[in-house]
Amino acid sequence: MSRVKDFIKREAVLCIAFLAAVISCFFVPPDTEYLQYIDLRTLALLYCLMVVVAGLRRAGSFTALAHFLCDRAGNLRLMSAVLVALCFFSSMLITNDVALLTFVPFAVVVLGLARREKELVWVVVLQAVAANLGSMLTPVGNPQNLYLYSYYGMSGADFFSTTLPVWGLSLLLVLGCCLLIKKEPVKVFLGEKPILLRRALFFYSALFLLCLLVVFRLLHWAVMLALVLLLVGIFDRRILLKADFLLLLTFVCFFIFAGNLARIDAVDSMLRRLLAGRELFIGALCSQVISNVPAALLLSGFTENARALLMAVNIGGLGTPVASLASLIALKLYSHAEGAKTGAFLWRFSLVNFLLLALLLAFARIIL
Repeated sequence: MSRVKDFIKREAVLCIAFLAAVISCFFVPPDTEYLQYIDLRTLALLYCLMVVVAGLRRAGSFTALAHFLCDRAGNLRLMSAVLVALCFFSSMLITNDVALLTFVPFAVVVLGLARREKELVWVVVLQAVAANLGSMLTPVGNPQNLYLYSYYGMSGADFFSTTLPVWGLSLLLVLGCCLLIKKEPVKVFLGEKPILLRRALFFYSALFLLCLLVVFRLLHWAVMLALVLLLVGIFDRRILLKADFLLLLTFVCFFIFAGNLARIDAVDSMLRRLLAGRELFIGALCSQVISNVPAALLLSGFTENARALLMAVNIGGLGTPVASLASLIALKLYSHAEGAKTGAFLWRFSLVNFLLLALLLAFARIIL
């Protein structure tokens, strides 16, 4: 029983999605149309990207980059800005979750060696914000982007013209927050340079480019999936199990739930009326409660305004810790650091997140 409770607590979103899918089945009994709910292209892309990023991470590429940059930072403000910028820019390619899993522990080590543990709260808060905002630029930056890009059949031009202005303002705001950190001299000895597995780096970089061909519809997803399974299975089969299969299952549950809701006429018409012209604010509000990935999966079936919904669930990743699973990862990683002050973290997290949420929603409302 304790294991079940731990699982429910750890995978609350999956459990809610599963329960919602099961309940919806009573209103729309399972039939052949269920097969049309599942977006196999999105699931295949998510799986392959998770495998490839796991391979790049094991090759030591991210740690080597962080080591190189931080070793050259001469003061506390610059070092903190580097740690935050690593999350912002890397999240565009390796997703916000992986960026935080990689660079938050590194920040804990670096600031600990510099004996600057007091600044760790601000740095991790800004890393969480940076990962959520930086990831909005590309279709592969986070799961909701990949799904919406595929679901609405957006072109690259449509997608980037929507995300780039808000992403650019986000970069300025995040860097502006870094200026609040004192510019004090700091010197850290990080030890020997981490080992970089160059062959693995080349191998997984090539597979990442293969995934991008599918993202931009230059290659069929089934070809990508077959090649990734074959090549990784031959050269590094253990990586095939590094994907977050529970996240994939969460997607399947929400596909079923959203698909069934769309087949209930009263619910479909009500949600469409509710969303009409309010996608930006409704999407951001839903994200605060159920997280931005489920919000994207749920609301996409009831509006054709792809640009507004895309911005809603990206900006909506700010706010409460629940708004983005990446934020929960940052909180969990910080809470395990020596001398962590969770109350101080949550207070500063809320202050920064809700302030940026209000500013970016106002800006998005103007440009959309």
